[in-house]
Amino acid sequence: MEEFKKRQVVFLLQLLGVTAVLFAIHSYLLYHFANDITFFFPVWQIYTFHVVITLLFFSIINYRYATGKKEIFNLFMVLTFMKMFLAILFLLPLLLSDFENKQPDVFNFFIPYFLYLFFEVFAITRFLQKP
Repeated sequence: MEEFKKRQVVFLLQLLGVTAVLFAIHSYLLYHFANDITFFFPVWQIYTFHVVITLLFFSIINYRYATGKKEIFNLFMVLTFMKMFLAILFLLPLLLSDFENKQPDVFNFFIPYFLYLFFEVFAITRFLQKP
């Protein structure tokens, strides 16, 4: 269980660092290049969603791995599907609204979505490769 806690703390610190960098870059780009566009979702809500979901799913996989179940591929696939479903639920108010230009909001959401997914896959494969 000590390895679980260690991996959890390391991942949390890395996640917060990645989030700070991505959020700063995203905010900078929106401020300078999309200042005249009105967005449905604030950037902080998008990043809060991604951080919470990524941390929750990594924690589930990490706990399962720490309890001795080394075959986590199926769990990862189910959680990834669930992440997609939760992303659609998050975007549902936008998709059902009368908001005129939805495309910038969708891009605003899915670019960090894929970056966080890449980070999650990278972190999971890194601790799975250790003997």
